Amino acid sequence: MKVGIIGSGMVGATSAYAIMMRKAASDIVLIDANQKRAVAEAQDIMHAVPFVAATDIYAGSYHDLKDAKVVVIAAGANQKPGETRLMLMEKNASIMRDIISKTVEVNPNVIFLVATNPVDIITHICISTAKEFGIPSTRIIGSGTTLDTARFRSLLGNHIGVDPQHVHAYVIGEHGDSEVLCWSNVDIGGVPLEDFIAHRNIEFNEEIKNKIDDGVRNAAYKIIEGKGSTYYGVAGAIAKLVEAINRDNRAVLTISALKDDIEGIKNVTLSLPHLIGGEGDLGVLPIKLSVKEKMLLKNSAEIIRSKIDEYEKK
Repeated sequence: MKVGIIGSGMVGATSAYAIMMRKAASDIVLIDANQKRAVAEAQDIMHAVPFVAATDIYAGSYHDLKDAKVVVIAAGANQKPGETRLMLMEKNASIMRDIISKTVEVNPNVIFLVATNPVDIITHICISTAKEFGIPSTRIIGSGTTLDTARFRSLLGNHIGVDPQHVHAYVIGEHGDSEVLCWSNVDIGGVPLEDFIAHRNIEFNEEIKNKIDDGVRNAAYKIIEGKGSTYYGVAGAIAKLVEAINRDNRAVLTISALKDDIEGIKNVTLSLPHLIGGEGDLGVLPIKLSVKEKMLLKNSAEIIRSKIDEYEKK
């Protein structure tokens, strides 16, 4: 299976590396406005191939996407001094339209995986744009809170001494400050969290819970403060999503997708657990939430919807 990656910056290039390391694709083509950057990143990653598995990695053009199963969108404009959020959004909307139109011209059946931030708003814009080209929303997937969910499982797993892959917990809503950690339905290998910590005699209180929440919610800020940007975690999330699609794994992942109604908020794009497979988004899964979590999810949906309104009323 071939994967195209638009944008060869840190997120795009690291995603290519993670996909190669995970053996999630046989071919990876990097496309970037800066062709030299795309060539350099492809060559650098290619030199690691002999240590992993046979993968063809190269810099190319949109023509090379004609037989790609998935196209990862990791391109976008950065905010410049004096530039408003709305101006930046308009610029990125133009970039997304250009990417989608050039891709569907050579491959109308591709599945788009959006990683550009703010991912919920950009995914919403991509869904609206793709609709004009006859592409259903099920083939536009935002990375959403896939990474936030991984952070939640990692921090909780570390505290209770369990492999995070056996910690079942979700972060939903916005990929951002208003995201919702779903504590009410956490289980460890099928055992409710409360029963697990009681059985194992593990210390767990509100202070620990709040520390984990802070570690998830503010992870990006802390990482950016230390090294300028984040890319390893999201690259891992992208590689997982690519694998689920390419191999039709039917994985449950918290992706960002269009919802008709979330707690009374209409037409909003945010994250909930979805089944992901060879045809893209196979549908949202039901998740039981506490009253408080429903209120927090509504608040998150309102925040996203207000940002969408700001853009659409420009």
